[in-house]
Parts: sequence; C-alpha cells; structure tokens
Amino acid sequence: MAAYVVLFNFTEQGVHNIKETGNRSKDAAAALKGVGGRFIGIWWLMGQYDGLVILEAPDDQTVMRFLAATGMQGNIRTNTMRAFGEEEIGSIFGGLP
Repeated sequence: MAAYVVLFNFTEQGVHNIKETGNRSKDAAAALKGVGGRFIGIWWLMGQYDGLVILEAPDDQTVMRFLAATGMQGNIRTNTMRAFGEEEIGSIFGGLP
C-alpha cells in the first residue's frame, strides 16, 4: 500500500470542539479502514501544525476521497504528502544513469 504523511490544523470549529478530537480520530481511522486503508499513527503537535497522521491506503484516489470527506466535516484542514519507502524508491531511481 502507498504511504502518506498528513499534517493538519484545526479550523475554528475544530478548536471549538477540541474535546472531541480523540473520538474524531478514532472515527477517521475506522472510516479509512472501511475503504481499505489504515492509520499507522496520529500525533498532536505543538508548533506550526496541530497534528500529524501517517497512513497507508491502496491508492491516491482513496486518500483524496477520505481527506475530502474528512474536510467536509469542518474540523481540520490538511496538507498531504505521498511518502515512498526504501523498496519503492529503489525501483523509482534504480534506472537512473
């Protein structure tokens, strides 16, 4: 499965409902599992971002759909990056001169 790093910040609504963030993360993990993905981990941060999620999913389309559905709830805004493991990066760059 493909890996993704998702940085997130709370919206004003998300801050207003901050007590529910743990429950929302469990619900998000269950929703991702329902479409064939999984959370590797979630952490809440101090600094520029409010949190970080590392997840795996079958493909980019699944992640886009999952993040769109999550964003529609109005509690967070995300910044997502595709991550490549050692095996993947070897096959990507292996043919370079």
